[in-house]
Amino acid sequence: MPYLDQTQVQGKRVLVRSDLNVPIDQGNIRDDNRIRASLPTYKYILDQGASLIICSHLGKPKGQKDPSLSLNPVAERLQELLGREVKMAPDCVGDEVQALADSLQPGDVLLLENLRFQPGETKNDPDFSRQLASLAEIYVNDAFGVVHRAHASVVGVTEHVQTACAGFLLQKEIEYLGKALSSPEHPFVLVAGGAKVSTKLGILTNLLDTVDRIIVGGAMANTFLRSMGVSVGSSKVEDDLIEQALETMKTARSKGISFYLPVDCLTGTDLKAVKPSGIFPFQDVPANEMILDIGPATHTLFAEVLRDAKTVVWNGPMGAFENPSFSQGSVGLAQSVAKVEGLTIVGGGDTDSLVHTCGLVESMSFISTGGGSFLEFLEGKKLPGIKALGL
Repeated sequence: MPYLDQTQVQGKRVLVRSDLNVPIDQGNIRDDNRIRASLPTYKYILDQGASLIICSHLGKPKGQKDPSLSLNPVAERLQELLGREVKMAPDCVGDEVQALADSLQPGDVLLLENLRFQPGETKNDPDFSRQLASLAEIYVNDAFGVVHRAHASVVGVTEHVQTACAGFLLQKEIEYLGKALSSPEHPFVLVAGGAKVSTKLGILTNLLDTVDRIIVGGAMANTFLRSMGVSVGSSKVEDDLIEQALETMKTARSKGISFYLPVDCLTGTDLKAVKPSGIFPFQDVPANEMILDIGPATHTLFAEVLRDAKTVVWNGPMGAFENPSFSQGSVGLAQSVAKVEGLTIVGGGDTDSLVHTCGLVESMSFISTGGGSFLEFLEGKKLPGIKALGL
């Protein structure tokens, strides 16, 4: 298998595609978890006596140079974390960048400027891919967060380098998620939350022959409740998916899968409500109220469902957790998942943020760095970046 620790990198120039798309506010990095997650791959390459070239995107500059989306702050933070100089390239391709790459010595580190400053990146342009590949002899993809994108630095570059392999972070993602899909310990509980049914139906369908129990919460639960004929007040519902939601539940139950929805909820008039209007059984939501969090009875129910689980995969909060008035359901679920003694996999930006906020990172087996890639992997899709490596 083309993994980094099976690849001879000594004396070589190694180009690593990372996902360093971190939140930056006025030049200050608010959360450096993605940078820290990439360090094992960087340190291994440097310890093996190779020179390191790192490339990443930041934000959505749409092929235009935007100083506010420069990776300069990332270079500064990397320098602190690695304890060595990190040179910052003025661009990601071009004569000046090529000269910088050619001059690197073993142990040197060069960070390329934002890949998406160049329109060829998102277009998977062959010429841009060749220019990127010319910077190094070995290419390492360690950016699970973008492997679902057929971009030049993810797919095209692999066609123009001598050797292409997966870094430690990508390898870990593949191994953990692969185990959950192919050989999970049972009971296996899937927890699906967040806003949209449309982003999760593929996962539910793909795992119907694997999971034992499904928990659905967050705004997406409204569509399932509506499919059962339950009024959800003024809550958000995906009307075009009501029939599909009902069929998914019927199929799950026909396969002996337990399907759990909220039994009570906290409501409010809008997402910015200072406090909940009240706690209601799921069948008694007032017509002018929105369901914004799961209630205490639901928390107790979901905790019991998770109590003896051996495998848990969780994506999506249980409510509008960014508002403290409606965060307790999500926090409570995070605490319940943290108590599970089996394999616990958490994925998605909101869920990742929630777990970090709760200080429960060390209590989870694995926190995926992917958002869309995490969802598509669980749907069983062949992700372009992984396929390009021959994995």
